[in-house]
Amino acid sequence: MIPTVTGAATRTTSSAAAPTWYDLLGVEVDAGADEIRTAWKSAIADLDPGDRRFRVLNEAAEALLDPARRAAYDDTLEPTVAEVRGAPAASLEASQAEAAVPTRARRPVPAWLLAALAVLVALLVAAAGYLATQPSDAAIADGTGEAQGAAEQAVTTILSYDYRHLDQDQAASGELMTPAYRKKYDALFSQIAANAPDLKAVVTAQVVASGIVRSGEDRVQVQIFVNRPTLRKDLTEPQVYRDQVVLTMERSGDQWLVDDMDTNNLGS
Repeated sequence: MIPTVTGAATRTTSSAAAPTWYDLLGVEVDAGADEIRTAWKSAIADLDPGDRRFRVLNEAAEALLDPARRAAYDDTLEPTVAEVRGAPAASLEASQAEAAVPTRARRPVPAWLLAALAVLVALLVAAAGYLATQPSDAAIADGTGEAQGAAEQAVTTILSYDYRHLDQDQAASGELMTPAYRKKYDALFSQIAANAPDLKAVVTAQVVASGIVRSGEDRVQVQIFVNRPTLRKDLTEPQVYRDQVVLTMERSGDQWLVDDMDTNNLGS
């Protein structure tokens, strides 16, 4: 599916009453990418894709996992995250003393966030109780991991193509799909094949992060953040598009195949 550019995701600045992206994900301002991915996956694990919190958490993770966007966002915070990261604790204390500025008290957690966390904890407890009664949990968990890995591999193949060998690219992608979805994909790819040679288009998809949206024994939905560096004859350097992709993976024998794919462009 060829995504359309809808513009960059809205960036939220901090205020005394509003939580930052770091607050929403429950990580410190100096958290690494792996810690942010883990926090994001845990936060969306039991949320429905239509839930507003699901979209907000995705936006937070997508911003903080992009180094350039994260740096720009950090500059909007007071004091800036760059200062917190870069200056030793002693230097910060000295600067505060010289300026006669008292150390800021920790901002109180908004009541709505505490309520949301309470609901999330209740859902997790309920889910844990239900899962404990299921005899095939281990098999499903293993299958979920396999499905997630297969989805990451599939999305990089399906969203990547080179005008110099379109037939091979189409064939490689088709091998990763169910017969039903391949028919839909072939119709979409015909549009690419009609335009890519004239544009001399070369697209390379790169996975930024992924998480499970829904899981079952034979069908798993995986959400993936993808960067797509795109080079055309009218560009002197690749233009990077950012996508949020949800793949529905279906078990077929000992394989997980793509049975549906929904792509939402987040801008460039």
